[in-house]
Amino acid sequence: MTSEKPAKEQDATVYENPLGGGNPHLDGPRSRQLMIAEAVIKGGTTSVERLAELTDVSLMTIYRDIAILEERGILQRHRGQVVAVASGLHEADAEFRLEQSSAAKRAVASAAVSLIPAGSSLMLDDSTSGVWLLRALGDQASITVVTNSLLVASEVAQSHSNKLVVTGGEYQPWSRALMGNAATGFIRSLHADFCVISTSGISRFSCFHPYQENAEIKRAMLDSAENKILLVDHTKFTRRALYEFATLQEFTHVVIDAHTPEKIIATLEKEKVNILVAR
Repeated sequence: MTSEKPAKEQDATVYENPLGGGNPHLDGPRSRQLMIAEAVIKGGTTSVERLAELTDVSLMTIYRDIAILEERGILQRHRGQVVAVASGLHEADAEFRLEQSSAAKRAVASAAVSLIPAGSSLMLDDSTSGVWLLRALGDQASITVVTNSLLVASEVAQSHSNKLVVTGGEYQPWSRALMGNAATGFIRSLHADFCVISTSGISRFSCFHPYQENAEIKRAMLDSAENKILLVDHTKFTRRALYEFATLQEFTHVVIDAHTPEKIIATLEKEKVNILVAR
């Protein structure tokens, strides 16, 4: 298995290998910035104070380092925390992702609502697009939701008409979701009318995710659903990840936002991908 480089190249003098233990030839600010990037990416999120403690420098210095890493698309500050920006090796924290590209996700979710009749059974994974879909459906759908996502489960629990089924599995804090063999086994024991999922990146008409266990959940849902819907905003067409879980042609519908370039739309149509553009 091979992975492609992210579409946006990182500055190797600041950030070379997020999981490889650093570069002994770097010193001073460069070495410290690499240490900061590694710490945040491995944990998903951390505080500025914790980074200052880790590197033994002042808060002012840490803020300058974070600003440099933000400019390079590696980290981002969010509600007092420092969060890793999603890449081919890492997916950002679920609550952070919920607010990323929120306007596009809301538009895509609203367009997808027309595809799901009331009374349907619906599988939703830990993709935050599923939360936006539930908000677009409202309380009138009377659907049964099967999910491994606690964010999705919390959204359904607020409804008075929708039923909720939650998988078992091992809890992963970064995704607010249940993963592992228990989750995939339970999913494969069911058969739903629909599954609605998203993807971290798209390459050569295939969908990818940075983590194998998430890819396995998505694959299990696709295999256990009659109709398969992919919700994707335009940013996913420039991202890459490690683990393939589906081709675009497998989906009954691929719902994309209006900011998707016309060239990409034309290519998808040529490749017989059944797209719905959220205008």
